[in-house]
Amino acid sequence: MSLNRRALIGAALTLPLATPALASNPAPRSLSILNLHTGERLAATYWEAGAYVEDALAGLAKVLRDHRTGETHAMAPRLLDLVANLQAEFSAKPVQVISGYRSPRTNEALRQSGGGGVAKRSLHMDGLAMDIRMPGVDLARLRDAAWGLQSGGVGYYPGSDFVHVDVGRVRRWNG
Repeated sequence: MSLNRRALIGAALTLPLATPALASNPAPRSLSILNLHTGERLAATYWEAGAYVEDALAGLAKVLRDHRTGETHAMAPRLLDLVANLQAEFSAKPVQVISGYRSPRTNEALRQSGGGGVAKRSLHMDGLAMDIRMPGVDLARLRDAAWGLQSGGVGYYPGSDFVHVDVGRVRRWNG
């Protein structure tokens, strides 16, 4: 499935910023990511001159696609801001991504496989969540920093070596 251009533009225009520090900062915003399943890397400036950069958002959506199906989905700019803020806090490049977008079909397959920890209505399916880790950053420190931002949900999965971050309601859990 190709990137839905209308969804990408709509997400960029309708979602407010989640991170107050970034909301008041006109400086460019960039992310450096590595998709651990595909090996793809991307360093992109996705906000510049007071606006989101469409090509960069599309590039990020491609790298953060469902690696099982190849489907892409616009990623919420608030989520990108959250991850960029964490990346800046730790000066960690690239952010290692275990899961970005997850198609409904993949989400259901993961739920049925009995792995646990997969929500029926996962925010991954809406481009609102990422499972991440950062090289050289203790997982508990990453979890605590994400929780400190109060930008959404934070799940701590030390056994699987990642932290789930999302821009849904503020909550926390251990996996």
